[in-house]
Amino acid sequence: MKKIEAIIKPFKLEEVKAALSEIGIQGMTLTEVKGFGRQKGHTEIYRGSEYTVDFLPKVKLEIVVEDSQSDQVVHTIVKTANTGKIGDGKIFVFAVEEAIRIRTGERGDSAVATGDSIA
Repeated sequence: MKKIEAIIKPFKLEEVKAALSEIGIQGMTLTEVKGFGRQKGHTEIYRGSEYTVDFLPKVKLEIVVEDSQSDQVVHTIVKTANTGKIGDGKIFVFAVEEAIRIRTGERGDSAVATGDSIA
């Protein structure tokens, strides 16, 4: 199994979610996060004072899938979240040693086979 973490721009969330649903991903965990990479934030003026906004709002999607689905999920996120501009985000893929569905006690691929959320 693989855990895919994708950090994307918030306005791309609905489009990415719909694209993942189209390929059969039914569950995911979403966290609102802040961060920066190469874009390094930006400056704003508030009540006449200029200040730097270092951490920009992003969303982090976490999805656990069978190994066979990993490449398709990553490809779908890249294709859908891409704006071609700096700050589009990152995707990280991790090996998952074990998954257990709490309700039924199912383990391994069967615990995530229907795309259930990791949380």
